[in-house]
Amino acid sequence: MEQQAVVIIGGGPAGLFCAIQAAGKDHEVMLLEKNSSCGRKLLITGSGQCNITHEGDIAEFFPHYGDHGLFLRPALRQFTNGDLMAFFEERGLPLTVETGGKIFPRTKRSSDVLSLLLSECDRRGVQLTCGQTVKKVIREEKGFFIETGMTSCRADAVVIATGGASYPATGSTGDGYRIARELGHTVTEISPALTPVIVQDYPLGDLAGLSFENISISLFRDGKRVHKVSGDLLLTHTGLSGPGVLDLSRFILPGDVLNVSFLPGGDLEAIRKQVTEALAISGKRRVKTILTHLPLPERLAKRIIELAGVSPDLSCSQLTRQARQEIIAHLSGFPLPVLRLGGFEEAMVTRGGVALSEIDPKTMESRLVHRLYCIGEVLDIDGDTGGYNLQAAFSTGMIAARSIGARWRPG
Repeated sequence: MEQQAVVIIGGGPAGLFCAIQAAGKDHEVMLLEKNSSCGRKLLITGSGQCNITHEGDIAEFFPHYGDHGLFLRPALRQFTNGDLMAFFEERGLPLTVETGGKIFPRTKRSSDVLSLLLSECDRRGVQLTCGQTVKKVIREEKGFFIETGMTSCRADAVVIATGGASYPATGSTGDGYRIARELGHTVTEISPALTPVIVQDYPLGDLAGLSFENISISLFRDGKRVHKVSGDLLLTHTGLSGPGVLDLSRFILPGDVLNVSFLPGGDLEAIRKQVTEALAISGKRRVKTILTHLPLPERLAKRIIELAGVSPDLSCSQLTRQARQEIIAHLSGFPLPVLRLGGFEEAMVTRGGVALSEIDPKTMESRLVHRLYCIGEVLDIDGDTGGYNLQAAFSTGMIAARSIGARWRPG
């Protein structure tokens, strides 16, 4: 039976990067991937363009992981966005910073990122074994026994890098959760994250495709505001999407209400004052004309007027006080009740996973099982859009590899 120093389960970005960094003359590394090829989910990242990371000081990353940014601090500080950019650029893949700070390969091709990772695995002598679904991992006295549907092997260390449960068509079907549980780990409840919101009795379905930049979105539960973000919004046929809503989705539950301020600025009182003054001083000009000058897309302006029960040809001076207040309320906080979130087929990442309390944040090694590591999306971590999830995958993969190299030797 073949004996390996390290077996990595999962051929996504975290697994490939960890394999590259862990491989060497003292560590033979085998990577097991259940698909016929590695990196299927990576290929569709960023609509196929691969938003690798984000610019800025690494300390600015911490708030972008919800309540779990604290856990990631050691990994992100040990391997920063600058370190990641240098890794790719030093190997011949130039990067570019887009508006908003997102960092992509200059070619805008995810396939170039994957090709580089695979080439580095080959150069480092990583044994890539595809088409192998791991059925069982058993802890033994001096290591692990790993069984797939076709073969088996033993390893001194095992790294779970299977990803989450989002985009299951790419192979992310939650296998790592099962393996972790069987080895004694707690797996927190999983759910889709970075996913669109389906709105109940949605009144804006025919406006699908309209987008808004840097607007305020507030999340209400039982009449109380529990979260607020500013970001870009996209109207879909069934509800809301866009970075602002996707980032907020980790906190949203069915039955919540999203209040959307369709005018930029974020200060609700300022928006109310702006609309009130514009309507008050416009006299005989039509209400619809004034709203489109705020600015507001004409189709949305027309819909808001309809919902307020106002004729589209009505002048501002003819508006009743109640109608004026209805228009102002819709513009400053349009209420959209949440029916449900998009499923795992639509979600970019998974919320929940291997409990962080059971993982050493400085090494990614299990606190329960010696020489077992968990990296990337299999952990109970989900970041905002903008390259934060890939950065977490690479950073956790790197520090796991460093721990494997520094803290023990095979045998």
